[in-house]
Amino acid sequence: MDIIYLLLPVALFIVIIIIVIFFWAVKSDQFEDLDGPAHRILMDDDNKPEKPAANDNKD
Repeated sequence: MDIIYLLLPVALFIVIIIIVIFFWAVKSDQFEDLDGPAHRILMDDDNKPEKPAANDNKD
């Protein structure tokens, strides 16, 4: 029964840390665009990267 005197403050401390991290994430707009990355991965990249021009100048 004595362990509960240790576990309750530790659990409350962990909950407070989790709440602080959650509010920091909301404040820094971590949850602003949840669908963007999911849709971006499905879109085809029609713009193929250009190959570098061959350098035909022989010095």
